Amino acid sequence: MTATDTSTVTLRDDGYLLVPRALAEERFPSGAVFVTLRDGQMWLLPTSGAGAGGFLLKRRNAAGDRAVLVLEAVPSGTAPGDRTARWDDDACALRITLGPD
Repeated sequence: MTATDTSTVTLRDDGYLLVPRALAEERFPSGAVFVTLRDGQMWLLPTSGAGAGGFLLKRRNAAGDRAVLVLEAVPSGTAPGDRTARWDDDACALRITLGPD
């Protein structure tokens, strides 16, 4: 995923965010992320590993897609569903649109 590429992630109604395997392996090789809200978006930032804190990306299915529990970070009233995600090289973060695209 280059700086101009977009991907689709899925926010589930149980509070998990599903991240495609290729995206997770490329951008979050340690398997852990920090989650923050900025500018009406959810940002996932890579960490140096689980020991550094953050949320764990767990394998969700046989395809190797990852899931991270973001329930506490999602604003109240945010509907579940597919979201556009774009890697931001300057911020070193995956920026996920929470509202309408």
